Amino acid sequence: MATSNEKNTSTLLQLSLLSQYCIPFGNFIFPLLIWSSKRQESQFVDQHGKQALNFQLSILLYSLIFILIAIPTAIFWLYNQFKAINFNEHNIEIDSLITTQNISGIIILGLVAILLAIIIKVFEFILIIYAAYKAANGQEVSYPLTIKFIK
Repeated sequence: MATSNEKNTSTLLQLSLLSQYCIPFGNFIFPLLIWSSKRQESQFVDQHGKQALNFQLSILLYSLIFILIAIPTAIFWLYNQFKAINFNEHNIEIDSLITTQNISGIIILGLVAILLAIIIKVFEFILIIYAAYKAANGQEVSYPLTIKFIK
């Protein structure tokens, strides 16, 4: 059973993940500081700290994978669009480079990327609040789709 101090520390640790919206990399810095200072004193805080940091590292990894897929896809798509340019002797013919279909493709690609980023952030925000709620009630937390980098 977790003490009141352990519950408060774990709740603060979970909520410190939200500092990413004010301070770059705050979602790594503050939980790491809280966890490293209290992990030897409390198994409850240790478990919450590991879960929080593993979740943030997993979100970072998933975001990097998304970017590594999205950028080459966008480049490949743009390359295929620019293949429509024919360079003749002195004339440059642009065969349907700027059409409604091409522009709508760029817009759709951008909207899908933005939509996925928003979904990931909303998902992350809700899970952080839920984990803080569980910490405040003295329950252990396990984030879904989290890779255990720190065991």
